[in-house]
Amino acid sequence: MMPRPMISSENCVNSRENKVSFVEKNPIVSPTVFSLLHPPLPDAFAEGVIIPVDKPLGWTSADVVRKIKFALQRKTNRKKLKVGHAGTLDPLATGILLVCTGNATKQADILQAGEKEYIAEIEAGATTPSFDLEREIDARYPFAHITKAMVEAALKTFTGTQEQIPPVFSAKMLDGKRAYKFAHAGQDAAMKPSVITIYEMELISFDLPKFTVRIVCSKGTYIRALARDLGCALQSGAHLTGLRRTRSGKFNIQTAITLKDFENFLLDM
Repeated sequence: MMPRPMISSENCVNSRENKVSFVEKNPIVSPTVFSLLHPPLPDAFAEGVIIPVDKPLGWTSADVVRKIKFALQRKTNRKKLKVGHAGTLDPLATGILLVCTGNATKQADILQAGEKEYIAEIEAGATTPSFDLEREIDARYPFAHITKAMVEAALKTFTGTQEQIPPVFSAKMLDGKRAYKFAHAGQDAAMKPSVITIYEMELISFDLPKFTVRIVCSKGTYIRALARDLGCALQSGAHLTGLRRTRSGKFNIQTAITLKDFENFLLDM
């Protein structure tokens, strides 16, 4: 089990009070936000549209982008239409994924810099190499000693700015290669810590060995790494069993559409 490294207290910045966001310093020049109530005209997709998508389970973020890109290219007859996303979601996660088209792709970095909100289901007493269900359980630990009060106390210790060691099973670059390539090849990889900020953590449900947590955090936070670190803090092991992103910047899950919704929109366009 890997302990959670912390940066010195002098460097800690406590969430909202001292944070000046990247978005505040770089305001977005109002691209169209996709809505089924007020759908954009075909030409708007080249000018720039942000499509909040509710990513389905099992899809990669790139899968969603390809699906929308090819559908729009066919429908608008624009073969060079640019489409990208602002903030990767793992295949085993669901929830809001911001897909950008046309000139809105230039603002993907600004959109990605916004804080995120997740609902995470975590299981104590077992770990996996990927810190989630991508890989089989590799070790089991006692968990009967864990109480609701212990979890709530542990969550408080993770609030604030800190260093987090990303999972090896991730798209982080390491020596010019994606870290997951080392992991899949069974090679050792020394992951460098990233500075992240956890703004809020709230225990939503507790039913051992599982518990559910609402998390508001900065860009670059790996929730499955947080599950690993929570397991250590609880003197056990833990891994992520479910994850849903409910907010990305100013966009919440209520504004998101399904891929089926988008397909139906194109049929009627």
